[in-house]
Amino acid sequence: MKDSSKTYNFIVLIEQDEDGYYVATVPALKSCYTQAKTLAELYPRIKEVIELCLEEEKVTPMKFIGVQQLEVVA
Repeated sequence: MKDSSKTYNFIVLIEQDEDGYYVATVPALKSCYTQAKTLAELYPRIKEVIELCLEEEKVTPMKFIGVQQLEVVA
């Protein structure tokens, strides 16, 4: 039996919300995100959710360019 597994490298954005939770998002996979109270809890969770998302959707190829934080008054 041939192994059909493929290796992926994803950009994961990690932010911290107002309650102190870490929120990880994978831009290349729609609706691929998770949260945890600590970074140690976050890393295995994001790997798990990536695997689940890969079962349901195709990867949108993305090239990392940079990160900007913008302030907008609305």
